[in-house]
Parts: sequence; C-alpha cells; structure tokens
Amino acid sequence: MGIDTERNIEANLRIGPTNLGMVRLFIEADGIEIPMDFTPDEADEIAEEIRAAAGGARHVKR
Repeated sequence: MGIDTERNIEANLRIGPTNLGMVRLFIEADGIEIPMDFTPDEADEIAEEIRAAAGGARHVKR
C-alpha cells in the first residue's frame, strides 16, 4: 500500500504543544493511539511539506 491507496478508516488528529516544548501530533483510530512528538523546527518542516502537498493537490485534475 502506498500514499495513493484509498482506505476506509476513520481517525482523529489532534495537534498541540506539549509541556516539554515539543509539538505533538496525536492520532486516534480503532482503539489505537499514536503520539508523535517533534521539535518546533521539525514541525515547521512538516507544515511546509503539508503546504507543498496541498499546492500539488490543487493541480490534480479529477
């Protein structure tokens, strides 16, 4: 399976700062919890990647 493979899974995503100065992406799906912590600089890089992907997705013809 790749990034382009569709799946029918519901998940919740929460994003926020931790008390240790990290940025946490917290994913919940089907009883599974995945906390992913990043430094603020790493979070900025991830945000840039999301913006770039959104820009690319806007150019996809459906």
